Amino acid sequence: MNNNNLPGLAKLPISEFTAHRKNFFAQMDDNSVAFFSAASEVTRSNDTEYTFCQDKNFFYLTGFNEPDAVLVLIKKAGKEQAVLFSLPKDKSHEIWHGRRIGQEKACQEYSFDQCFTLDEKNDLVAQYLNGITQIYFAFDNEQVCSQVFAHLAQVRASIRQGVKVPTKLIDASPIINDLRLIKSSDEIALMRQVNFISGLAHQRAMQKTKAGLFEYQIENEILHEFTRHGARYAAYATIVAGGDNANILHYTNNDQLLNNNNLLLIDAGGELSGYAADITRTFPINGQFSEPQKALYQLVLDAKTKVISAIKPGVSFAKLNQIANEHLTQGLFDLGILSGNLADLLKEKACKKYFIHGLGHWLGLDVHDVGDYHINDKKEQCRAFVPGMVLTIEPGLYMPLDDMEIAEQWRGIGIRIEDNIVVNDKGCENLTANCPETIADIEALMKK
Repeated sequence: MNNNNLPGLAKLPISEFTAHRKNFFAQMDDNSVAFFSAASEVTRSNDTEYTFCQDKNFFYLTGFNEPDAVLVLIKKAGKEQAVLFSLPKDKSHEIWHGRRIGQEKACQEYSFDQCFTLDEKNDLVAQYLNGITQIYFAFDNEQVCSQVFAHLAQVRASIRQGVKVPTKLIDASPIINDLRLIKSSDEIALMRQVNFISGLAHQRAMQKTKAGLFEYQIENEILHEFTRHGARYAAYATIVAGGDNANILHYTNNDQLLNNNNLLLIDAGGELSGYAADITRTFPINGQFSEPQKALYQLVLDAKTKVISAIKPGVSFAKLNQIANEHLTQGLFDLGILSGNLADLLKEKACKKYFIHGLGHWLGLDVHDVGDYHINDKKEQCRAFVPGMVLTIEPGLYMPLDDMEIAEQWRGIGIRIEDNIVVNDKGCENLTANCPETIADIEALMKK
């Protein structure tokens, strides 16, 4: 791996995953069992599979990255036990498809109390459930739901032999979602690392971009930089949107020619040990902003800067949205894009005609990470920030080419600028600090 002064960690220590389990145990009632299932491999075509992506809740609690495994957490008589069921060692299978960790090594390296093969699961789980009062599992996970109900049916079949069946089912999702929402110092260090790598990728894209290339060629430069620094996968489908394509929020075709006088919007983040970055930058394909591009870009940048400066414990997305909407509405009014009574425009959040998505979202193991936003009756996100939360801030303005209500100079311009922010005791830290964003810095980098 090319270090290039990269900060932080390459992966989390196993102690981090045991801490995650301990935190979940603390939320379980006594005399209960929790189930978490690994993801399964997904067939791409015939006998080939997509690149495996582990179930995020399962990974959060285990760090274990093989398919089809099951984690069982048992809390009984004050004793806590973490049991893993996983695929067995199989020399013939491993020759064709790769090595498996096996049960002995899983116990040693992942700090489980016991490890068994999947073939042993049904008999042992039936024993675990006998006399248990309640079961925790994610109600929205079809795979684990079917497993739990199959186990319950197995236990019920033995009622005449004196077996006692659990009577209470509890959704584990709200519990683990809240745990995942607050990152530890090690998780933040890892996210600082993947942001740094992703910032390098955006720098590379700016330096490699020129008219006449295709969007997918710039995508390739980004993926190359991710991999070069150890982030082997993108955290999501990379968006490389030239010109009017930037007005398609989730544009991923990335197959159009880059034209000289257009902007290029890139929304791209790497994934490192399961944790995601999510960065967007918009810049001129020819390295020089036109005056209309510059005016809209600076408006978006100033809105982002103003919003981030307000982030601290106790603030919410609702407050940040108010700041962003007021700033963008005022700016669009000053540019003549919005017209009418300014007080009414501000009250109506008139900028939303052109700022058509949310201001940000939680970030972590998922790009749009789990965690309740505490949305009120006015659809405002009222959850107060606390240290350890990581979120994106991504104001944007979108002026489609076919919008005849705006002056021609604005048409076809789409701009989004997105940073990743961690809330701390003092306010916040911008994890995306190495990714150029000012007009001067972008133009200077693209001249090199």
